[in-house]
Amino acid sequence: MTTIFIISAPSGSGKSTLVSRVMDQEPNLKFSISYTTRKPRGNEVEGVNYHYISREEFELRLAGNEFLEHADVFGNYYGTHMSELEKARLGGYDLVLDIDVQGARQLKDRIPDAVSIFILPPSRAELEKRLRARGEDSEEVIQRRLREAAEEIRNYGRYDYVLVNDQVGESSSNLAGIVRGERVRRVRMEERIAPILETFE
Repeated sequence: MTTIFIISAPSGSGKSTLVSRVMDQEPNLKFSISYTTRKPRGNEVEGVNYHYISREEFELRLAGNEFLEHADVFGNYYGTHMSELEKARLGGYDLVLDIDVQGARQLKDRIPDAVSIFILPPSRAELEKRLRARGEDSEEVIQRRLREAAEEIRNYGRYDYVLVNDQVGESSSNLAGIVRGERVRRVRMEERIAPILETFE
């Protein structure tokens, strides 16, 4: 049985670092590579960070109902293709999705058993500091991201778990703990439980 882990956070919260650490620690956990219409940034690589496609192609795929979820963020589409879940089920691994609150809401409506985790920065000041330290964005973009963060954070109550990313080591351990805990929930143990129960009949 494949478990989907939805991870959302305002841009600059350190989500990518936490996810990367957990992916290194936990076996049979794969990162879902989203499709996007935005251009690659820095050292991003096609098929590793995202699948980069045109807006026209994205809308064609959207019309064909090929996405589990999608969102328009800052004028660019992002979406999780159906094939990501199909590959996870066939391969017997769990799937990590890095998606925004719009996509998370869609996916939870579609797959209620998905596990949703929201990562909070410790404060607005710290988030701004992290955004500036990246050195990727103009002042206009930084201010826009901070406004967007304020909107996203209001949705934290919709998530199953909320983590405050204050100390990276502790936060990554907590995130790994959520993954491990969810993996041993009874619903994931049915295949092992059923044969045991049969021995008592």
